[in-house]
Amino acid sequence: MTDLTSVWSALGGDPALLARVSAVERPGVLPSRLPVRESARACVGACALAAAELGARRAGGGVPAVRVDDGAVATAFVSERHLLVGGRAPETFAPLSRFWRTADGWVRTHANYPHHRARLLAALGVPEDPGAVAAALAERSAREVEEAVYAAGGLAVALRTPEEWAAHEQGVEVGKRPLVECGRLDAAPARMLAPVDRDPLLPAAGLRVLDLTRVIAGPVATRTLALLGADVLRVDAPGLPEIADQHADTGFGKRSALLDLPAGREVFEELLATADVVVTGYRPGALDRFGLAPAALAERRPGVVVAQLSAWGAYGPWGGRRGFDSLVQVATGIAAVEGGAPAGPPGALPAQALDHGTGYLLAAGVLRALGEQAEEGGSRVVRVALARTAGWLLQGTAHGPAGPSGDVGAGRWLAERDSALGRLRYALSPVVFDGGPRDWARPPGRWGADPARWV
Repeated sequence: MTDLTSVWSALGGDPALLARVSAVERPGVLPSRLPVRESARACVGACALAAAELGARRAGGGVPAVRVDDGAVATAFVSERHLLVGGRAPETFAPLSRFWRTADGWVRTHANYPHHRARLLAALGVPEDPGAVAAALAERSAREVEEAVYAAGGLAVALRTPEEWAAHEQGVEVGKRPLVECGRLDAAPARMLAPVDRDPLLPAAGLRVLDLTRVIAGPVATRTLALLGADVLRVDAPGLPEIADQHADTGFGKRSALLDLPAGREVFEELLATADVVVTGYRPGALDRFGLAPAALAERRPGVVVAQLSAWGAYGPWGGRRGFDSLVQVATGIAAVEGGAPAGPPGALPAQALDHGTGYLLAAGVLRALGEQAEEGGSRVVRVALARTAGWLLQGTAHGPAGPSGDVGAGRWLAERDSALGRLRYALSPVVFDGGPRDWARPPGRWGADPARWV
């Protein structure tokens, strides 16, 4: 079931607290054949309830009431579409990131980053021309393209039905896992969380979050922790390209630093020494060689909460593959369902709902893990995967054909402020509870402009 009860249960929450949540339902927002509106509401509601629960633990008194508004959720789930930077709307997908016909079906490519675009073109042996790409893909089977582009380090995924994904070895492995994996790594002593005020109630105040994530899902999680008062420092490798507008959309409340891990190991260890949470969003295993596997982090920083995000899950034959929301929709059968007609073109969800939903799930897992660590001790690990969120969405009750969007006017959930990037218009967070914050303490800054140290 794609409802709050199932999500809260996956997080290990007390079912009695569900009574603290109320919802404003707005049928028509996030129109889809799948229950996107309901699942999005559940992810945000669980995150807000986890925040309210941790806030009550630190401030005393009862758990504040949580209110989830479908309009606020829908606005936040397409935050990148509402963003204006100096009056300019960002570009969300590059020209070569799209569906393509193949000899026997469809593939979707992802080429938003220059290195992924170069690898795609190299695998196909064509210049950077959409017509040449289309011609090359039309001569090959979808599965052949998938494997060839992956072997070259690029990103292309063949369209599958939900049944085909369920029978795929990776789909089988993903289906065995809980929606949110929560575990204990060791017997580290509990850490006392300092009391916080109730006006405003900032459940994560004083906590330090080391943010090693990119793109959307991981940054949405850490953006939410920043809203709730955490000191979030995002750290990126200087050699990896970043999309400036994407960073702006997910950078609210954070600081951003560049650090070469091999050369700057001493600096990283200083950051880790007082971090409460480490969030990673790179493909599984990519950071292990730097000593950033959960057990290794817990050994050096006992009591830490390690949160890991991946596209396909850290297991199975695709465990080491890169992936993005749009590609996971195609592989798991969501694109086939949203397309409707068996032989027709694939479709897509009305938002990058796997990214946004998984981001709120990850933040919720971190918040609950912090509370459990303070009560029971132990270093903690939280894992989520876009493919697992996709499987959960597909288990929900399907709707009929997607109807027209029920636009309720996003203006009430948008705000404006000045920043180092210029005047910003942006979506407010949908995580709302009594006494909680309604906006971030600081706007996003320029990527990599901050020193790699805690405030």
